[in-house]
Amino acid sequence: MKFYDREIEINILKENELQSRKSAVFTVLMGRKRVGKTTLITTALKDFDYAYLFVSKDNEAVLCQKFQQTLEEQLGIHIYGSISHFRDLFEVIMKESLKRHFTIIFDEFQTLYKVNPAIFSEIQDLWDRYHRDSHLYLITSGSIQSLMKRIFENENEPLYGRPTSKLTLQPFSISVIKEIFKDHCPDYKNEDLLCLYMITGGVAKYIELLMDAGCYTKEKMLNYVCRQDSYFLSEGRDIMNQEFSDESATYFSILQLIAGGMTKRSEIDGAMQKDMGVYLHNLEKNYLMVSRLKPLLAKPNSKVTAYEISDQFLRFWFRFVWPYQSLVERRQLSLLRQNIGQHYEQFTGRTLEQYFQAQAMETGRYSRVGNWWDRKGENEIDMIALNEFDHTGMIAEIKRNSRKISLIELQAKVEVLPPKTFGEYIFSLCGLSIEDM
Repeated sequence: MKFYDREIEINILKENELQSRKSAVFTVLMGRKRVGKTTLITTALKDFDYAYLFVSKDNEAVLCQKFQQTLEEQLGIHIYGSISHFRDLFEVIMKESLKRHFTIIFDEFQTLYKVNPAIFSEIQDLWDRYHRDSHLYLITSGSIQSLMKRIFENENEPLYGRPTSKLTLQPFSISVIKEIFKDHCPDYKNEDLLCLYMITGGVAKYIELLMDAGCYTKEKMLNYVCRQDSYFLSEGRDIMNQEFSDESATYFSILQLIAGGMTKRSEIDGAMQKDMGVYLHNLEKNYLMVSRLKPLLAKPNSKVTAYEISDQFLRFWFRFVWPYQSLVERRQLSLLRQNIGQHYEQFTGRTLEQYFQAQAMETGRYSRVGNWWDRKGENEIDMIALNEFDHTGMIAEIKRNSRKISLIELQAKVEVLPPKTFGEYIFSLCGLSIEDM
């Protein structure tokens, strides 16, 4: 699959590279696994001198020997003798950057925690000592977001405040997903687009796998996911095992409950038979895997909340793959595929809402987009999109089947919106279905 989009991110990386010719620049690039961080960096810097250093789970001496060889091959940095400590290697890099300009990329940077946690203090010391006179462009990329946030955003960590720029690479937007799909299959159907969005959520690697395999229809995509050699069957577990260092079973259980429809805190606590507040907080704030939803414009202390898995693929995986690991292990994948088919329409009802909400934000016309529901759960609105500057907005009822949309019923729900909160807005009402994707 060819390279798509990322013009803004490429321009930022190139501008930072040019800036680093005068003074050192330290860029942090974060993003979930498979989103395309490495491809972005190498594409943006293909015309510049750089050394790409992948942080593997070796001991420090072995890792330094690999880095030493790469530095000589890719940048011509000759190091006499054999270096076994990261501090010595990084000091060579910093001293060399005093004489000439080049770029160093540390990929999967957070893995240094497992190599030697003291390395981060060593980097801080050497960066503080040399960077003012340096011409180094230092890029650190990482996919375990909880660790990357800890390294660079925790004020108690040595590298806090050192980066000069931070980027978080998001999955492809809906417009780009459509562009990719159209390039591969010009006459794709909207149902197929919805399935592609449900499985991939815009993650570059997942889209590439499906497109390269010629999976352009809903049926082919779901069949591919359920194949015996499917990349997708183990992908969720691989991501989770990297993120969770301990108590992974509890987190897996909570995510399975949320994917299965238990979205309220009381429901989750009841199913787990204990207070899950700390775990939910970690999933939301540290691991960035769930979002805590509130009715749009609800007060910050509102207790009317619901939890949702933020990542489309993980939402799909925890609903249809993880609960049925026994089927996967016994290779009864036809039953797995059959179960997905039976619950597909119900599950993708919410996926369609998320699709249109994301699309509304991408238009640039709205500053806030979300759902609204009352405390009793008697009235629920699928989407409210607000422009908080000119006090206009759109309210939509979203159904897979357009024949089930009733604007009369939607108007009745609009009339119970709190006037103190929404009274100053002028709304347009509409119905959205698969036909409008």
